[in-house]
Amino acid sequence: MGDILYHGPRNDLPREYDPKKVITMLNEIADEILCVRGNCDTEVDQMVLEFPIMAEYCILYVKNHMIFCTHGHKFGENTPPRLKKGDILLNGHTHVPKLQEYENYIYMNPGSVSIPKEMSDPGYMLLDENTFLWKNFKGSCYRKYEIA
Repeated sequence: MGDILYHGPRNDLPREYDPKKVITMLNEIADEILCVRGNCDTEVDQMVLEFPIMAEYCILYVKNHMIFCTHGHKFGENTPPRLKKGDILLNGHTHVPKLQEYENYIYMNPGSVSIPKEMSDPGYMLLDENTFLWKNFKGSCYRKYEIA
């Protein structure tokens, strides 16, 4: 959901954060990554990554549901793109894990691997078949959402 290597001047990076190591780790699985541009991603970042990161959004379809993936600094929970009932807006800009069903769409945020906010734990989200899974680094799934 963007901000792959750097998280902006307003966020302190954890002491152990190593962007060069992240580059290596991500490039090793480049064929498995779909990425969207975050507000802190730049052309310089794209030069070292072996998968595209500059798209403003990505659209996926799962069981007749459109999943609109974007960072969240332009289209977010309170400023969604045009969506229809059952569509999913997925973004990460706030660094806070969330699942919220609205009348016309479902909002999801995986949280943050490196800079979680609002007392959330570092974590990530997986889409397994038709189920979204929010996980922490202990391997525990603490929230799930199944697409009907």
